[in-house]
Amino acid sequence: MLGLANIIKYKKSTLAYILISCILYLWFAYGLERTEALKLIVLYIGLFFLAYLIVKTSGFYFRILVISAILFRLLFLFAIPNLSQDFYRFIWDGRMILEGFNPYLYTPDSFILKGEFPIANAKELHSGMGELSAMHYTNYPPLNQLCFVLGNLLPGQSIISSVIGLRLIIIMADIGTLYFGKKLLEYLKLPSNRIFWYILNPFIIIEFTGNLHFEGIMIFFLVWSLYLLYSGQWKWAAVLIACSISIKLIPLMFLPLFFWWFTSASLSNRNKKEQVISNKEKQSITRKGMAILRQRSAQTIQVPSNNIIRLISFYAIVGLTVILLFLPFFSMEFINNYSKTVGLWFGNFEFNASIYYIARAIGYSITGYNEIAIIAKILSVISVLIILGFSFFKQNNTIPKLTTSILIAFSSYLFLSTTVHPWYIGTLVLLCIFTNYRYPLVWSVVIILSYLSYLGIGTSDKSENLWIVGLEYVVVFSVFLWEIVLRKPIKV
Repeated sequence: MLGLANIIKYKKSTLAYILISCILYLWFAYGLERTEALKLIVLYIGLFFLAYLIVKTSGFYFRILVISAILFRLLFLFAIPNLSQDFYRFIWDGRMILEGFNPYLYTPDSFILKGEFPIANAKELHSGMGELSAMHYTNYPPLNQLCFVLGNLLPGQSIISSVIGLRLIIIMADIGTLYFGKKLLEYLKLPSNRIFWYILNPFIIIEFTGNLHFEGIMIFFLVWSLYLLYSGQWKWAAVLIACSISIKLIPLMFLPLFFWWFTSASLSNRNKKEQVISNKEKQSITRKGMAILRQRSAQTIQVPSNNIIRLISFYAIVGLTVILLFLPFFSMEFINNYSKTVGLWFGNFEFNASIYYIARAIGYSITGYNEIAIIAKILSVISVLIILGFSFFKQNNTIPKLTTSILIAFSSYLFLSTTVHPWYIGTLVLLCIFTNYRYPLVWSVVIILSYLSYLGIGTSDKSENLWIVGLEYVVVFSVFLWEIVLRKPIKV
């Protein structure tokens, strides 16, 4: 192991790149306005370039890379997020719970418009979260709400104290992802340094630690559950999948993809053992030997039914854990409010879409109207069919196969979605380190274009610039199609 003196002596260029990165991250966190498009692009691309240089010149020296990853996150600690306003609603929900209110039963507007201020900084939080969030019920699952509560427990009633609390939770989750992701890579005999594609990725640092998006915590529970699943602790893996769902609902769509893990993995291993024994016994075929073979074949046939029971138990544990986490907030009014809000977010808004925008243009040319209601339903059905196809027609009986199926299925879902916010692709960045696909890393670079589109760059009415959206997806689809279709398949 290199000592401090040797690190300074032999890793001078690495330390220089880390120092420059710190300056750029500080500039990004404290000196950037979201409307400064050119500065945003320059800082973002510069940080990616420096991340590459840090990894290359360090020789994947683990201690340097880990310290750098944590340091870059801590630089954001006292910064108010400058690319997202969602954190205002996070603080609002957490403080509502601390004041004894069920956040699923009240909208911020229901208080403020009547001149009521139920929590500290209510007026400022209401103004900061924006009109759209203020007029709707919360759509954040219960374990996410617990994070909002914990983030508000730091001393002080200021917004910045709550921001610090929320940020510390996300940083700890990223450290957990680093730990379990590295261990899982080692168990799979994959290069453990792949974890730095995620943990040092400027997109991940900025979107999760910087902008306070809780996909980072969802990913932590997901990778922890995959680690336990590989270790054979499938019951605890089910509990952690449920925790991931209770942060963000997205992992619900991954559940069918576990089908072959339980119905074929152990059966496949047993069949290999049986085949070895059978080949040996075929050298001396006797009545006794044939009886042994028939007996063992009968035992082999019984394995799938046991695995089906295990699969059902896995889903039962997931479902029961999710229900228990929702139980403290349960009421008929909650069900009505939550289902409407989730449906609204997934089917009524449009941003940074790809295939949907093409379908929308076709709809306009035929009917003259935006047919989002019809198109969103059709694309949702296609997404479900793709997920089911990967669930039942691809044997996901190893972690690389399972993560590959989740990666491509979730990518397909995003390609067909009406709304793709930048932080949604964080899950893809994590999953790709267990696979042979790298298009999520490319997407994490070009996703910055969605912010330019969001700001209405290049348009007179501040609407989304579809040329910028098109440029983003030309790059993403080009790499995606090359890796999935054109490149020679690589076994995983």
